[in-house]
Amino acid sequence: MSLKVLLNFKLNWVLLCASFWLFALPIQAKYVVAVVGKTKNDSFYQQAFKGCEQFAKQHLDFECIYDGPKDFQDIRTQVLVITDLVRRNNISGLLIATTDSNYLVERALKQLKDNNIPVITFDSDLLEEDQQYRLAYVGTNNFDYGVALGNELKKFTNKANNQVCIQSGHSTTPNLNKRIEGVRYALSGQKDKRLSGENGWSEFDRCPLYSLGKREVSLGQLDKLLNLENPPLFLAVAGFAQFNSNYANVIAKHKQRIANQEVVIVSADTEQMQLAVLQQGLSSANIGQNPFEMGRLSAELMYQYLTKGERPAKSHYYLDFHYCQQSNAGTCTVNH
Repeated sequence: MSLKVLLNFKLNWVLLCASFWLFALPIQAKYVVAVVGKTKNDSFYQQAFKGCEQFAKQHLDFECIYDGPKDFQDIRTQVLVITDLVRRNNISGLLIATTDSNYLVERALKQLKDNNIPVITFDSDLLEEDQQYRLAYVGTNNFDYGVALGNELKKFTNKANNQVCIQSGHSTTPNLNKRIEGVRYALSGQKDKRLSGENGWSEFDRCPLYSLGKREVSLGQLDKLLNLENPPLFLAVAGFAQFNSNYANVIAKHKQRIANQEVVIVSADTEQMQLAVLQQGLSSANIGQNPFEMGRLSAELMYQYLTKGERPAKSHYYLDFHYCQQSNAGTCTVNH
């Protein structure tokens, strides 16, 4: 074999090996988008992240990362998380569930806008006066969702006069406040003030209860109410107490009263652990959302903006919700 042929052979071998090596390397995503919920340790927001990841699997230049306040709704930590994501991960865009609109805008979103980092809200939108700082909102129409929760509650009483206790998370959270408005509207025909007898509905003195989404606090609030001789009807505008792994153990003592409708528990959301307690007869009814699609569609809209400069065609992308009772708890929805 001549020296020239040998050299050509070695060169081709080196090029072939280099090609294999290059193809074996993971593709570096050009666009990194963060999904930030109100709380990180929450299956609802984890499902939204899975939806984002599902979209990313079909677009190799797009990557989703996930973060948020660890265990409860903390407005300061949410802002710190966003600041850290910008600094450490150099994110291209943000998908965010709002805990406090004004605080979030002043401490984070104004800076993101100045740095041309686009924002899409999901689950919980910014207040109307702050919506210039996001491209679009993807999620439930929260007022309509509250109306649905209120109408569901009415099915469990035939009394002329009823007391209700509404449980919420953070007092400034836009989507939860819209749901409370919807509940009040469904029960009384007005949405702007506490219920005080309109259409036979009033609010229990200590309510609404605000738990900050803390699971121990949420379950403790519910347990104290149910231990009363004549507890008010209970309506949670998010999962809260039912996200506590000890929920079934604590509420089991009320199972017969729930069956007799002496105790009524209507809750938003239909995460898997909620459906499990619903099947056990430890919840009266649940109405659920679609967090997976919130994450997937938000990612799609963000990708179109980042790659083509196409702004979302609409300001609000509303998704459906679904109804679960003990009888259909195994089939009423799919959790991812």
